[in-house]
Amino acid sequence: MPTLEICVEDAVGLQTAQRPGVSRIELCSALALGGLTPSAGLMHLAAKSTVPVYAMIRPREGGFVFAEAEIDQMLADIDAARAAGLAGVVLGASLDDHTLDIATLKRLSEAAGSMGRTLHRVFDLTPNPLMAVDQAVELGFERILTSGQAISAPKGHSVLKNIVHHAAGRIEIMAGSGVRVGNARDLLRDTGVTSLHASCRGPSVGQACRVWDLGFGRLASRTSGRIIDQMLAILAEETASADA
Repeated sequence: MPTLEICVEDAVGLQTAQRPGVSRIELCSALALGGLTPSAGLMHLAAKSTVPVYAMIRPREGGFVFAEAEIDQMLADIDAARAAGLAGVVLGASLDDHTLDIATLKRLSEAAGSMGRTLHRVFDLTPNPLMAVDQAVELGFERILTSGQAISAPKGHSVLKNIVHHAAGRIEIMAGSGVRVGNARDLLRDTGVTSLHASCRGPSVGQACRVWDLGFGRLASRTSGRIIDQMLAILAEETASADA
């Protein structure tokens, strides 16, 4: 059966995503910025999850060329994720030319030890994605999260298909960015990916305009159990169709 990873950014989302059939939770903060490292408190809560949780390790928004001080911060965050008892971490780092920063990724991977590791969408900036697949395999990553180097996975379906073919089962290719109930089935059928990554968020209700008028931010959406269930139903239908 294809697998589903849910990315969440808060304690309510973490609770909502713990549903039978969900394979993994990616724990972040600031999903609107592409996901940043979650707080120590949220990691502590996530350790009690019934679904394996991987923490995003990303110290700031923007690109993935990190200063030494930022790498030190990432190493400390990996230590915090391991101390909390999380199953894995989500990592990425690049050089100025957007190729993978192998030296930094080795340091971060060594710090993670036996924890599971996902290479995040730094992959989508690499000039040679097939070479980056080989490098991720050599570094021991379990999977690559990618949109097929496009603004969304549906727009990157042809590259995703090529990546899946090149990976040839050596590493899991997980399609993410813009994955919705309306396109999940086509992504699975057209690209050959067997894993989807989605936020499954629906509109948030009950927040007064005064909150964002004073600069506290607008909570426009939250993790939706209904949408997760719809995604899981699609995956189950695709499995049944393949087995028929």
